[in-house]
Amino acid sequence: MKRLLWLGVGLAVGAIVVRKLTQKAEEFTPTGIATSLSQSAGGLVESVRSFVEDVRDGMAEREEQIHEAFAEGVLYEDKFAELREDTQPGSQEGNR
Repeated sequence: MKRLLWLGVGLAVGAIVVRKLTQKAEEFTPTGIATSLSQSAGGLVESVRSFVEDVRDGMAEREEQIHEAFAEGVLYEDKFAELREDTQPGSQEGNR
């Protein structure tokens, strides 16, 4: 009876190992590699699309703030002018 039990356990473990090895081997076939690449590329495209949408939202929000300040007659302060290399304090090149 013990031998029959161990035979069943061995068959089950063997079947699981063969199944896992077959799945791994399929990943390295041309079809498996193409599927993996398409999934990776899809994720990358979605990440870039999300980033671009966030940037556009930020740009639109900032543009609205600048338009509101202009409509109110408030002088627009460029808080980041000193961080840009093209504009130096007192330089006329950056003030176009």
